[in-house]
Amino acid sequence: MMTDLPLDQVRTLLAVVDEGTFDAAAAALHVTPSAVSQRVKALEQRTGRVLLLRTKPVRPTESGEVLVRLARQVARLERDAYAELGLSGTGEPTRVSVAVNADSLATWFLRVLTRVPEELRLYFELRREDEDHTAALLREGVVMAAVTSSPDPVPGCSVRSLGRMRYLPVAAPDFAARHLGGPLEQVLLDLPVVAFDRRDDFQDGFVRRLTRGRSSASALRHYVPTSEGFVEAVAAGLGWGLVPEAQADPLLRTGRLVGFAPGRTVDVPLYWQQWKLDSPALAQVAETVTAAAAEALRA
Repeated sequence: MMTDLPLDQVRTLLAVVDEGTFDAAAAALHVTPSAVSQRVKALEQRTGRVLLLRTKPVRPTESGEVLVRLARQVARLERDAYAELGLSGTGEPTRVSVAVNADSLATWFLRVLTRVPEELRLYFELRREDEDHTAALLREGVVMAAVTSSPDPVPGCSVRSLGRMRYLPVAAPDFAARHLGGPLEQVLLDLPVVAFDRRDDFQDGFVRRLTRGRSSASALRHYVPTSEGFVEAVAAGLGWGLVPEAQADPLLRTGRLVGFAPGRTVDVPLYWQQWKLDSPALAQVAETVTAAAAEALRA
């Protein structure tokens, strides 16, 4: 019966995933590639599962993701323990990896980082991902926390509500004057629309609600994969789009944008998910994020 998991094997698995190849992991760990291969094979035999897909770069299987997440959590706890014992040695700052959706990055999340106490000596690695997909990075062990639209906690994670991000259907004034004179459930079916990327079906969802599920937004769409660029594309008249309230309001006031569907705003609930660790650094980040969200988002 398996009683424990050798940490050197678990750390080696993490190194292979992070470095992408067995050779690169060997260089990072200062051991031979054969030693890396032997440790991974021993861990697979111990767990009775295939943990890595031997592709280029190497990718963890679903079982491998569980152990990668464990390795990152153990490393986090070790750093916190060393810091509390005064054994930090080099005094190196601590990395905190967070997945954040583009609109939060562009509107409120970056202010969070300036409020984290400097004495914690944290540096942030932010991974931009759609709020519907940030939870996947938690499951894979890539990040230790995420802003997500899912209230269902990833295994091994806690979740708390942050608030709602409101989106407004807007367009450039000339675009609206030319195209938005008729019933929305009809005219939006053929009008150019701006989308973030090919996975973005946010505007489609808006049209489906208008048409009671009968239709989606037009196939004539422009893909603009940054939050700021998305807003500029709509303001330039390339198409209509759903823009975060915080970004839309200044442009509505100056007349660069106009709203065209009064009362049809879209609210997206956001949640903070993080590893269930007794980590002072992660706890402080969570408190700071929650406080900033309370100021920036709707309740």
